[in-house]
Amino acid sequence: MYVPKESQPKQGGGAAKAAKDGKRKMVAQNKKARHDYAIIDTYEAGIVLTGTEVKSLRQGRASLTDGFVQIDGNEAWLHNVHIPEYFQGTWTNHSVRRKRKLLLHREEIDKLASKVQETGHTIVPLAIYFKDGRAKAEIALARGKKEYDKRQTLREKQDRRESDRAIASAKRKQRG
Repeated sequence: MYVPKESQPKQGGGAAKAAKDGKRKMVAQNKKARHDYAIIDTYEAGIVLTGTEVKSLRQGRASLTDGFVQIDGNEAWLHNVHIPEYFQGTWTNHSVRRKRKLLLHREEIDKLASKVQETGHTIVPLAIYFKDGRAKAEIALARGKKEYDKRQTLREKQDRRESDRAIASAKRKQRG
């Protein structure tokens, strides 16, 4: 019996398939940045890394809490991102909090540089992930929130949760 190739079950290669689909393998997220800043615009940037940094990231080890991006000499640099040393690395290991170059298009760098000149704007890293086997950083142009803005955001989030719970319980009552 003939079975078309599309309908035949695929064998193995789950990781290769995920890489071909362009899916993200998340390494680290900066949830605090979404709380402390109002996100205006996001960008995806490549990161220039050494070999031991890539191996450490593949193990899922990184921290973005104190990280920020600075435009210096028409180049974007990622500062204060903690990528721990690769435990099997020797003298070739990297320094933990070194600045790392971000790969962006010239227009994006110029736009970010002009926006950062405005008061209250900054560039923060939101996530580091692998896409098609390459390390990427999601960075955002952001404006700092005031304390009352943070409270308002938390209140809205709590109200949304409560309304979702009420809707779910009403649906359960209708069924049963």
